[in-house]
Amino acid sequence: MTLHVGIIGGGNISDTHARAALETDGIELAGYWGRNPARTARLAREYGGRVFSSVDELLDHRPLDAVIIGTPSGAHASYGTAAARRGLHVLVEKPLDVSTERIDALIAECDGAGVRLGVIYQDRAAPALAWLRRFILDGNLGDVFLVSASVRWYRPPGYYAASPWRGTWALDGGGALMNQGIHTVDLLLWLFGDVARVSAATRTALHAIEVEDTVVACLELASGAVATIEATTAAYPGFPRRIAITGTEGTVVVEHDRVASVQLRKDGGHAPPPDEGSANASASSPVVGDVRGHARVLADFAAAVASGGPLLCEGRDGRRSVALVEAIYHAARAGTAVAPGDVGAAR
Repeated sequence: MTLHVGIIGGGNISDTHARAALETDGIELAGYWGRNPARTARLAREYGGRVFSSVDELLDHRPLDAVIIGTPSGAHASYGTAAARRGLHVLVEKPLDVSTERIDALIAECDGAGVRLGVIYQDRAAPALAWLRRFILDGNLGDVFLVSASVRWYRPPGYYAASPWRGTWALDGGGALMNQGIHTVDLLLWLFGDVARVSAATRTALHAIEVEDTVVACLELASGAVATIEATTAAYPGFPRRIAITGTEGTVVVEHDRVASVQLRKDGGHAPPPDEGSANASASSPVVGDVRGHARVLADFAAAVASGGPLLCEGRDGRRSVALVEAIYHAARAGTAVAPGDVGAAR
């Protein structure tokens, strides 16, 4: 089965989506629409497919089975809704949107139309991180009680100046946490489950933006473990993401998307998969050099559409990370701990 896919958006991430599609069997790029015609024309020249003059023209084109949405985050739900109403499956770049209210409306539209709604969190497709999840679920770390996650990245002022939607509440939904740190938020939820309560502090330390470029949060997990997450786009020159996970039987350290260290009380011969040698430079650049993670997500999406099987991250699961970010922002503003389920909006 061939899945005919349209790309909505023309920025860096849409280039990533197009390259991933070319590497995925069973995917055919039907065309593109974005607000910058020169950018979508370049995508068509480099990767094939048509350029459409309006989003409605793209969505009405046939054959077309699905869309990948890579617009500014605050427009994800509106484009997803338009696609679902035409019977198209929807795959959305993270985050699903910038508020749970919009996400809930999108989920309802997709449910009503009988189409699949997926979110691109490529950490879930990384072999080393999938191994780590099984390793934890199998009890090899014992009872996990302490987790720390650090996303100390750097974005120069020009990163925000070149795309005025970035660093705004309306379209970015927040700053370092909602945009850059959201992958790690999703990863923590995927590995450890729900969060019962959060407290946090945010700062705008370096950039002239209306949202935070630095955040530190303390998470009390429903499991009883405690975790910290720090995210910034102000840490020059940018450093690899690092996550340390400690349980009663040892500690595992993750750097970027590979397992860098496994230290157990008893050596059980648990060797993680070999490092894939990712070329991504997320710590200092938004450009995705290695599209294997996106290609895996796209392959999973195509298989789920064909079979009706589960997605790596479907809409309701993708909602959880946005709900947690909303709670972190709310806790920082309120100066008190809050439960994610009690927060309807971050602003």
